[in-house]
Amino acid sequence: MNPLLWPVRSCANGLGLAWWARVETHSPDAVYWFGPFVRRGTLDSHLPAFLADIQAESPGSLEHRVLRTRRGEPLTEFGG
Repeated sequence: MNPLLWPVRSCANGLGLAWWARVETHSPDAVYWFGPFVRRGTLDSHLPAFLADIQAESPGSLEHRVLRTRRGEPLTEFGG
């Protein structure tokens, strides 16, 4: 991610206008957030590599959704 765009991404996120991917896995049960992105096209172009990294950990299943929302820490949540 371009560090010069961080203020723009931060502002978009604060306003709830940023694009995020919510990736949920089972076995292990976890939710990963990938973002923020100002443009959906940019998220769409970076998402396959992120999904491949998670898939390499061999989860039992993997689902993802693309959302326009506001998000903060934590970017990884583990379930019980």
